[in-house]
Amino acid sequence: MSRPDLLLAFDDEAHPAGALAAQLGVPWALVQRHRFPDGELRLRLPPQLPPRIVILRGLHQPNEKLVELLIAAPAARELGAREITLVCPYLAYMRQDIAFHPGEAVSQRHVAGLIARSVDALVTVDPHLHRIASLDEVMPGCRACALSASTALGDWVARHVDRPLLLGPDEESAQWVSEAAREHRLDHAVCHKQRLGDHEVQVSLPEVNLRGRAVVLIDDVASTGRTLVEACQACLASGAASVDVAVTHALFVGTALEALHAAGARQVWSTDSVPHVTNAVPLASLLALAVRDL
Repeated sequence: MSRPDLLLAFDDEAHPAGALAAQLGVPWALVQRHRFPDGELRLRLPPQLPPRIVILRGLHQPNEKLVELLIAAPAARELGAREITLVCPYLAYMRQDIAFHPGEAVSQRHVAGLIARSVDALVTVDPHLHRIASLDEVMPGCRACALSASTALGDWVARHVDRPLLLGPDEESAQWVSEAAREHRLDHAVCHKQRLGDHEVQVSLPEVNLRGRAVVLIDDVASTGRTLVEACQACLASGAASVDVAVTHALFVGTALEALHAAGARQVWSTDSVPHVTNAVPLASLLALAVRDL
């Protein structure tokens, strides 16, 4: 889109909204929320909106935020917006991309479709697209831009770890880890992962000598953290001098972060796609560039 006129955000994302608005060089305003006793929400937007707006809404802990978004977008059109770009650093439900049992909903397709019918364009970061080539397949009619934070994470690692070995958790991460390693020509490899359930995985290390190496586990999403815990323990057992972790989306549900440190992880870094204590790599400049290029 051409330069937007205004950025709208919610109060729980005021800090990233300010950073993104500064990068875009536009003013920003908050969508006010009120919760009724029965759990319903009332949203209040600025009463008059300019033609081109950006809505910032990450979708970690997604269900209520999806409802907010699906109310805010059409309301914005009623108040004057003609072109709406959604900046959604973490796009939820993308991992539910296949039906494993009869009757299971493929949530990726349905949630993406709902969003596509509500906005004109989307910018997101490292969506989980392991079974489709691009978001266009599940978001028809919406200009969708899927950015990667791999290079930014690779830059961060190169500045903070001496001669690191980047290690991806499974074969699906091979291209992503390769991109993280490319600019600084970092050593890299990938593990083999077998998922045994929602909370149990088995990780096999690649045939690489880890003895004395500074290993950095790198992944797009950390949720329960079981894969990272297993990989961390295996690396240290194989003689790695240290294990650090760098991820795009730091969900880290429950005690996942504590479990990762207990397994021996030294430093844990993430982008600020999801607000978290591990945030180290800001995405505002990358997101702003994508918005301007749409």
